[in-house]
Amino acid sequence: MHLSNDVVARASQLIEAPSETPATGAVFDVLEAMLAPLGFSVHRFMAGEPPEGPVENLFAIRQGPAGSRHFAFAGHLDVVPPGEGWSSAPFTADLREGPGGAVLYGRGAVDMKGAIAAMVCAVEQIPAEAGTVSFIITGDEEGPAKYGTVPLIAHMREVGAIPDFCLVGEPTSVQRLGDMVKIGRRGSVNIWLTAKGAQGHVAYPHLADNPIPRLVALLAELGSIVLDEGSDWFQPSNLEVTDLEVGNRATNVIPAEARARLSIRYNDHHTGQALVDRVTEIAARHRTEVRATLHGEAFITLPGAQSALVSAAVEAETGLVPELSTTGGTSDARFLRALCPVIEFGLTNATMHKTDEAVAVEDLHVLARIYRRIAEAVLGE
Repeated sequence: MHLSNDVVARASQLIEAPSETPATGAVFDVLEAMLAPLGFSVHRFMAGEPPEGPVENLFAIRQGPAGSRHFAFAGHLDVVPPGEGWSSAPFTADLREGPGGAVLYGRGAVDMKGAIAAMVCAVEQIPAEAGTVSFIITGDEEGPAKYGTVPLIAHMREVGAIPDFCLVGEPTSVQRLGDMVKIGRRGSVNIWLTAKGAQGHVAYPHLADNPIPRLVALLAELGSIVLDEGSDWFQPSNLEVTDLEVGNRATNVIPAEARARLSIRYNDHHTGQALVDRVTEIAARHRTEVRATLHGEAFITLPGAQSALVSAAVEAETGLVPELSTTGGTSDARFLRALCPVIEFGLTNATMHKTDEAVAVEDLHVLARIYRRIAEAVLGE
């Protein structure tokens, strides 16, 4: 089928530039080629070293009149590995007619190259004199997210480009485009537990120190904790054991070490460090070492002017009043919220990270119109 529509063509160009995380190179060339003719100054830079880097990042800005408001779109060009079992090549934009209309297949169609294409099409319809518009685009959201949006924020602070409001184009919709907007996210921390003992023969346990019972007892104690019952805008926090490993291949040897991993998703009753301290205190009683990585604190953009204008734009184009939610995993909004108010809105997420990831073409059209309405509303405030 001929790709005659701008949003479909742009989404297809981005899909066909492979960009497994961390993304660099060609996919950024494609986006820069879209933005430069629209009057954007594009700054690209690399950040980080192996193994998490290098990561490519892009900040593009089109300056409005002096004193005008600044609206930012944010997102990522990196994608998760495609995996096996696709019905068409994952990095080939495959446009097919279905019973409900045309559908575009390809890795990143939903998460989130389709949304970035819609952003570009939205901005194309907004005159420069309306105000300042920028794009905050990373190549490292699906990976460690260490050298992506954080260095982008540092660059924006350095050049004094602080937005009044930022919209992240993550796929937030569930059943239909427009049914959910994310106004916050829970925090996330991963914790590694290591119980050390002394190796020995199973027939002589008094000459060894088996760490497994201590680690099992620790996990049972942690698993019995009720962190909270939820809060006004967040679901209850949860602590999950995500890995348990000994690696003992011998049947007659008491191992010297046992390891486990925890993941805690927490609401605004907690901070990540407080949770790590709590686990550390309990682990000390079981003679178990703790190492932790904090991936982001819980945050919320409380319902108000920003969520109202996003909801109004969604309702105008879809007829739906979106649910304001804080569910789901983490996103780069956890970093951007330190820069300015931030809300997330994008395509339906049913196929993200799956084989045969796909987006309805009509949804791309509608999303571009919604993004235009949001940008115009922010710039016109």
